[in-house]
Amino acid sequence: MINLIITDDHKIVRDGLKALLQDNGAIRVVGEAASGSELMDILPGIDADIVLMDISMPGMDGFDAVEQILKNYPELKVVVLSMLSHEKYVHRMMELGASGYILKNAGKEELCCALQLIAQGCRYISPDVTLELLRKVRQLPAEVPATNGHGEAHRELSKRELEVLSLIGEGYTNAEIAEKLFTSKRTVETHRQNLLDKTKARNSAALIKYALQRGLIF
Repeated sequence: MINLIITDDHKIVRDGLKALLQDNGAIRVVGEAASGSELMDILPGIDADIVLMDISMPGMDGFDAVEQILKNYPELKVVVLSMLSHEKYVHRMMELGASGYILKNAGKEELCCALQLIAQGCRYISPDVTLELLRKVRQLPAEVPATNGHGEAHRELSKRELEVLSLIGEGYTNAEIAEKLFTSKRTVETHRQNLLDKTKARNSAALIKYALQRGLIF
C-alpha cells in the first residue's frame, strides 16, 4: 500500500485526485495540504511514502518544499504534478531530488502506474515532457562516443533491452511497448530499470540522450 499526501492550493484539484484514486487498492490518500508550509506542518504526524505536489503554490512553493522535505525526510519521495512542462522546471525539480514529474493532463492509468513505479524506487517523467526534451536533445552536438561509437554499456545491453530502448525513444508508454513486444507491462518496467542501471542514466530523458549520442536510436 502506497500512502500518499496530495499538496495543491486548489481544493477542486485535491478532491478530483482523491476521487480518481479512491478505487485503486494500492494507493491510499492519507493527507492533503494547500501549500508547502501546510505540508511541512502535517508531515510529522503522517506516515507517508509519497508526496504528490504542485509547483505553483502561495508562500512556500514546490521548489522550496522539495528542498525542505528531502532535508528533513530523506526517505520520502516527492512527485511533481504540474501544468508546467518547460524543461527548466523539470530539470530543476529532478536536480533537487524529486522522484517524478507528471503533467496534469495525465490520465488515471499513467498517474497510478507512475506512483507505483516511483514507490518501487524508479524515477518517472511524463512522456510528453520526455518527447519535448528529446526534440531539444536532437538539436545538441553529440558527445564523442566511446570505443567504436558504443562503449561498454552498449555491449552489456541485451537484444530485448535495445528493442525497448528504441520504443522508449519513439515515445511509447510501458503498456504500449508491452503490447508491441507481446510481453507484460511488468517485464517492460524491468527492462526500463535495467537500462537505467546499465547506462547510469538518472531518468528516461537522460536515457534517451545517452542512446542518441551513441547512435543506439535515431
